[in-house]
Amino acid sequence: MRRRLLNILKSGIDKTYLAARSLVEYLNAHFSLVGKGPIFNAAAFPWAAELESNWTSIRKELDILLEKREEIPNFQDYSARQKSITQDDKWKTYVFYFYGLKEEDNCKKCPETLRLIQKIPGMKTAFFSILAPQKHLPAHRGPFNGVLRYHLGLIIPQERGQCRIRVGHDMAFWDEGKSLVFDDAYQHEVWNDSDRERVVLFISFIRPLPFPFSVVNRLFYQLIRLSLVASVVKKHPDRGIAYG
Repeated sequence: MRRRLLNILKSGIDKTYLAARSLVEYLNAHFSLVGKGPIFNAAAFPWAAELESNWTSIRKELDILLEKREEIPNFQDYSARQKSITQDDKWKTYVFYFYGLKEEDNCKKCPETLRLIQKIPGMKTAFFSILAPQKHLPAHRGPFNGVLRYHLGLIIPQERGQCRIRVGHDMAFWDEGKSLVFDDAYQHEVWNDSDRERVVLFISFIRPLPFPFSVVNRLFYQLIRLSLVASVVKKHPDRGIAYG
């Protein structure tokens, strides 16, 4: 009886959360100051131009890290929630920020990258996303549309059609030194069918909204953040990952 009551309570909480998320997502999409997704024009985000103009400086710091690629954790070894979409060692992440959680050791090793990402309005998550050859990320969606995703191409296979991302019904491709902005609340899927790794600087930032919708969005973001940060797996300090 107790287990049944707990299951009923959990079901009720889940339904309430999903209903609340649907309402907030509707308001976010309707009142968005940068329009609706799934893919956005990067020109709507003035800070993206500075990242593009400094992409080679970021790439230099990345290249140093990749000399010890084996020390960079798999994403699911950093955040346990990622196990639903990846279980092997073909998606690695070097995290600077994860939903506001700052990885101090990692940030110290990439001062120029840190300087640039800290200037992004509403930046909440930032990491190097390293996708190995022949890696596929199945269709999935992000937590909610109150945050948008930004990718800066750093190492991109030349076989353009073999390395791609589908967001909703739209297909997109990366280019080195260029920006890609999308709403990952749409179902999205990633392929690297090439023989070369793909690396992007991955940024998550708060969607620009007018008052009072911006306040509602940030409050809902904080609720989601609690569960996402709780998923961070504690790693030993010698791996360069701070305790979550």
